[in-house]
Amino acid sequence: MNSFVLIVGEGVLADCVSHELSANYPIIRKSNLGEGIPSYTDLVLFLDDGWRPSVHQNAEEVLQKTSTPWLRGFVSFGEGIVGPLVQPGAAGCSQCADMRLLMGSRDRIEMVEVQQRLELARGMERDPWASRTGLLQMAYLIGGEVQNLLRGDRVYSEGKVYSIDLKTLKSSWHSFLPNPLCPVCGQLPDDSRDLAQVSLQPSPKISSSSFRSRRLDEIKEDIVNDYLDNRTGILNSKMYDLVTPFADASVNLPMLAGDEGTGGRTHSYEESILTAILEGVERYCGIKPRGKRTVVHDRYRNLENQALHPLRVGVHAKEQYAQPGFPFKPFDPDRTIDWVWGYSFLQERPILVPELLAYYSVGHGTEGFVYETSNGCALGGSLEEAIFHGIMEVIERDSFLMTWYAKLNLPRIDPFTANDQELELMVKRMRVVAGYDLYLYDATMEHGIPSIFAIAKNRKEKGLNLICAAGAHLDPVRAVKGAIHELAGMMLNLDEKFEANKEEYERMLHDSSLVRQMEDHGMLCGLPQVEERFSFLFDENGPMRSFNERFNWKSNHADLTDDLQDILQVFRRLNLEVIVVDQSTPETIRNGLYCVKVLIPGMLPMTFGHHLTRLTGLERVLRVPMELKFTKEPLTIEQLNPHPHPFP
Repeated sequence: MNSFVLIVGEGVLADCVSHELSANYPIIRKSNLGEGIPSYTDLVLFLDDGWRPSVHQNAEEVLQKTSTPWLRGFVSFGEGIVGPLVQPGAAGCSQCADMRLLMGSRDRIEMVEVQQRLELARGMERDPWASRTGLLQMAYLIGGEVQNLLRGDRVYSEGKVYSIDLKTLKSSWHSFLPNPLCPVCGQLPDDSRDLAQVSLQPSPKISSSSFRSRRLDEIKEDIVNDYLDNRTGILNSKMYDLVTPFADASVNLPMLAGDEGTGGRTHSYEESILTAILEGVERYCGIKPRGKRTVVHDRYRNLENQALHPLRVGVHAKEQYAQPGFPFKPFDPDRTIDWVWGYSFLQERPILVPELLAYYSVGHGTEGFVYETSNGCALGGSLEEAIFHGIMEVIERDSFLMTWYAKLNLPRIDPFTANDQELELMVKRMRVVAGYDLYLYDATMEHGIPSIFAIAKNRKEKGLNLICAAGAHLDPVRAVKGAIHELAGMMLNLDEKFEANKEEYERMLHDSSLVRQMEDHGMLCGLPQVEERFSFLFDENGPMRSFNERFNWKSNHADLTDDLQDILQVFRRLNLEVIVVDQSTPETIRNGLYCVKVLIPGMLPMTFGHHLTRLTGLERVLRVPMELKFTKEPLTIEQLNPHPHPFP
């Protein structure tokens, strides 16, 4: 029995495909969907010599109600696009593909406007670059796809789009992931208490010396194929840094607000790219909810028995909110905001968290009361692994900021007492190749988890004078190595920019309100004059301490969950609440990856822009220095360091 193919559209492409298929299949031609499709149709093709976004949207509306697959071919600004093959009821429709193509475009903001105009104008009649030669090439490919589908063979356009430059005929296939927020095929569940419940499961380590549950080699092919593509990927480009002393690489996360780079720093460029991809996916998950649909919109006053009070995680001071043009308003318990469900290990129950604290604060407009960063976000090969590393990041940032704000004269650590050859070589390479000396300080706070405050001091006449970083890990050597890789990321490659903009940073030296961006914090430390602000560390004249003297945490578990349970037990004893919001999305779950946001109320949140410092409600910064015997009595707000923190 012959298969019936319906071709919707007019023009050269539609005519060529009709001619190509008519010898083998009964062809039905329509200029538009009109009242629908014949019931006996086996496949619908939407073919156009131009670009009509509204036609494809209408196709989704009509055909999603049927069981008929469909494929499209069209031309947009000199480029021919074929695909994807859409199977009604399955994730990954034409609108998903369009969103990925749009985000992968360098001119994405302009393309959004163009698409909106074309929707109103009912599309572009014929693209001027739609030559017969190029359209014939598209027609042959579409014909092959139709035959493969109707014969039951492999169809290349399922989950992919084909791109052909109609000027050069250069072509390529690009796979894309379904958009979980797609209004056509997205099937996200509503956020709920039940979905937020966390029951820790075993997560065996890949080796006795590792704190990961999956090997990078096991997933490297999947993460490259799924997440990195120059046209349709969540991440759309990669770059190698050949200047810094270690193997530094980065990938680009495209967003409507602009591009954001995420880096990987290891001892090999191949591993650094993979690490950068995972970092980029983590950032993608943390921008907004893509795994569950936010459904709680209410006032804190109505939810206080089951919700986190925002003051517990630190807000801005009254004086900050009162500043002209300050972008946020004080928290109002009677104002309706969005809430998502997290899980409190201290209370052992789900808890509501303001969405703007659980995800980036981008886009919350007038309901925003603070700006939240990616602090505490982590990606792992298991939920337990992600939670573990999310906690480590919160601890790392908290220890760094505690040191800075309370001006703690930390004991200095000798890196050569770690008895780790790789670490010794890293320290020497940093000195010989980049020209920086390393200063390490034990920044471990009351919880006892090894934490490091690291400073690289320039030995050269030009370039950044001081670079700061932090690290935290149950293994202090890993904490130090992580901090060194962070330091190395700013070495040498920013020297030219620093020298070119030195006058701007000198103005910041005298007016801290000019420190507005993340990069400003690190670049300000490039000035030699800033070194005196570190006197509480550099003036510590005692002998350097060894690793064995300073770090007492013992970890000999074969399962990462056991380490996590040890940490949670310490936090329970200190009455520090660990709250986890699962940020995992369908894009990560497909590869067995989990993303979380960890909030630990009371710990200092990392902020960028000196005007956005968040200390109100965090009495721990005043109390812990005394508990650790750095001071004889609790500090006052007035005694805290008034200068911008140096975290880059």
